[in-house]
Amino acid sequence: MKTKRMSLIVSMLLLFALLFTTACSPTGTDATEETNGAEESTSNGSLAGHYVGYSWRGEAGGGTFDEANQYIETILQLDDDGTILDAKMLFFVEKDGYWTTRQSGNAFVEVDFDVDPTPALPGDNYEAGDSMFTVYTADMMSFYAAAVNEDNTAAIALVCPVTRYQFEYKFDADDDFGKSMSELTVDSGDMVPTILTSGAGLMKPDSWDELEGSTIFDIDIWSHVVNDKGILAGIDNDSSVQEFLEAFGIEFADGLPQVMETTYGYFGNGGWAGNFNALEESLIGQNATELTSLVDWSVDRYAGALNEDNVFGVDVESGATRTVQNSIDGISGATVRVSREATSYQRALVDAGIISEEDVVIGRF
Repeated sequence: MKTKRMSLIVSMLLLFALLFTTACSPTGTDATEETNGAEESTSNGSLAGHYVGYSWRGEAGGGTFDEANQYIETILQLDDDGTILDAKMLFFVEKDGYWTTRQSGNAFVEVDFDVDPTPALPGDNYEAGDSMFTVYTADMMSFYAAAVNEDNTAAIALVCPVTRYQFEYKFDADDDFGKSMSELTVDSGDMVPTILTSGAGLMKPDSWDELEGSTIFDIDIWSHVVNDKGILAGIDNDSSVQEFLEAFGIEFADGLPQVMETTYGYFGNGGWAGNFNALEESLIGQNATELTSLVDWSVDRYAGALNEDNVFGVDVESGATRTVQNSIDGISGATVRVSREATSYQRALVDAGIISEEDVVIGRF
């Protein structure tokens, strides 16, 4: 019965997200066809108008847009000279037959305080550990959940943007809430990697020994995206456990965390919604005739990774990178590859007649 109930809840959540999604399914869409509006605009010398571009999963391997179960849509509004007046970027995913966006933010979360979290087995023979949390959502990037039960036991789940593992913290009423967060390391037993939420992590540990001594704030150089901004801004290894819990909205009385219903959201830049908002904001005001890609493909570390078909990161030469990260524009470098977003952006420029399809670099999806 529980499985059926969960399936119903998931379907309802995804249907709810679908109702608020304005873009169409890729079925029957020619993603690379230029519009009449673009042709008319370029013929009269003005670039004013709205232009749309796409990138999709499987494209680098020859897959078609109609076959894709994930795609990115970029919509640009340009003025006469090509200055970007507005930009919108949406990441669509198909879940259980429904289309929704990774930015939707809808989730169902339950916490079982009877469970003591145990570590997952990482690597090629991955097995999930025991988790306190049951989560259904379109995407888990930078996701968090928090709750406190009647016994004053606090539970926290954080999805690490570097490894994409869900780390869980369970604090009983008799815990020392004044101790430093620096003590809550992967090997301490207080920060437990229970579930791999995505295989796209920048770091893919084969053993938890690789992260010995690391906290959520210093797993990698990109871990700064956890507390640069958002709910954990100002919280670091020198903070107390109480300060950490208070950042999630948990209140204390007489030294104990007080009962709180389950809450959830996105830390750091705000998950996919925050990252794509940052991308959109970075585009507004720039001239699309000059900014012909989100990535400077001429730099050595990228140029060596483009093959003769302009596909990035497939036939990689020695020393060339396989990923393009960006944290300069406020985009979480640990969580956004950017090259696939760049493809979608370039396709909008094709729609506007600014570049040709032959100029488009097919990024990693």
